[in-house]
Amino acid sequence: MDAITVEDLTKDYPTRKGPVQALSGVSLRVERGEIVGLLGANGAGKTTAIKILCGLLRQTSGRAEVFGVPSSRPEVARHVAALLEGSRNVYWRLSVEENLRFFAGLQGLPPYEARRRCAELVAHFGLGEKRRTTANLLSQGMKQKLALACALVKGTPVLLLDEPTLGLDVETSHELRGMIRELATGEGKTVLLSSHDMGVVEDTCRRVIILARGRVVADDLVPNLLALFQTRAYQVSLRDGLPQDARARLARRFLTFRVAEGERAVAVELPPEQDVYTLMDALREEGVAVDGVSRVEPNLEDVFLRIVRGE
Repeated sequence: MDAITVEDLTKDYPTRKGPVQALSGVSLRVERGEIVGLLGANGAGKTTAIKILCGLLRQTSGRAEVFGVPSSRPEVARHVAALLEGSRNVYWRLSVEENLRFFAGLQGLPPYEARRRCAELVAHFGLGEKRRTTANLLSQGMKQKLALACALVKGTPVLLLDEPTLGLDVETSHELRGMIRELATGEGKTVLLSSHDMGVVEDTCRRVIILARGRVVADDLVPNLLALFQTRAYQVSLRDGLPQDARARLARRFLTFRVAEGERAVAVELPPEQDVYTLMDALREEGVAVDGVSRVEPNLEDVFLRIVRGE
């Protein structure tokens, strides 16, 4: 059985001008022990999908289940915990320990087990010196760690993380990435992670699902998506720049053609029927002197932008 199963999920929000569809026939599956990235621009439906999976919203139609339990049923809370929109799932006026004990109590953990689990998480996230500090006085990094600890204190097998590294400095972000990877590899947790930080997604996720306008537009392993746009983009360094008339003719011949680095280079993307030799011949015909050519390797952010733009 998959950890997360979503089939033909739709969600409409009522407005004065009629319903607005946030999700339109979304289907996805996440295996046990897998870390999957859920990507999309603002308004694509990521947070709506996560809130439906953890039972905070009801779908308009379709199926959403966690370990076979419909997300609309209260018992889904036994299987899933969520960190929503950064660190918004903590109570600002409660201390670190009070937050952890509160969420442990919601899960129904016996007092002894709750104390033991809270102590483990305080130590694991380096919150010992701040355990009696109220959440609103913590740094942003500490708030994020506390929010993740509050999700983990429930001990559920599935975690839904919405922007877990929001507002963190580079060092704390890398530390939190390691913790997320350890959840899957060391503890066997299943993680669905939504983030605008492509570095976090590329560093932690085996697979990504991309939403656009409430629909799934891509679902594949990260290396496969990177390979999809590989070997077609080049940067060419020019010795003497590029005449204006030559620029116009070259732009008509190639998929994309733009001048870069202050007229001293051009960035070109080739369609499948062309190769780098075609490009070099075209530049030679225009009398353009070339100093060097380098292939531009795409990153996940490049791939994401290309896919959501329909390329």
